[in-house]
Amino acid sequence: MDDLDRVMEIYAVAKRYMDEKGNPTQWVDGYPQRDLIEEDIARGESYVALEDGAIHGVFMFMQRTEPTYAVIEDGAWQNDLPYGTIHRVASDGQCRGVFDTIVAYCSKVTENLRVDTHQDNFPMQKAIERGGFVRCGIIYVEDGTKRIAYQMPNQKASR
Repeated sequence: MDDLDRVMEIYAVAKRYMDEKGNPTQWVDGYPQRDLIEEDIARGESYVALEDGAIHGVFMFMQRTEPTYAVIEDGAWQNDLPYGTIHRVASDGQCRGVFDTIVAYCSKVTENLRVDTHQDNFPMQKAIERGGFVRCGIIYVEDGTKRIAYQMPNQKASR
């Protein structure tokens, strides 16, 4: 909670970046709201990415069922094993490879990872695919808008 102001600053930077890169509709109406991030923190699901002790990235990582992933269209999940989900990834733009650092951390927690992003968020799609995720289909988030869904190949599940 002591870092909440910095976390919100980073989300504001990321929102401006998305707007500039042609993705003005993914995070609307003040999303992610401060109270939502406070809830993430209270659940132990809000994380920061540090370099030299300074916060340069933020994300939410949950190891519970993601309700919006129950239905997937135009494809399928790679498996039905328990998984971790990466959400709300943001960077202040001062460090390269923040998403790669996030994936490296989350992969140590669980080998089965999922993530989704908006169809207009091309920089994030590129980072996700560069990170080794495979496009699985389309899911719909709570407000009814669609997202491209990805899963990290799970080596144990394919054996």
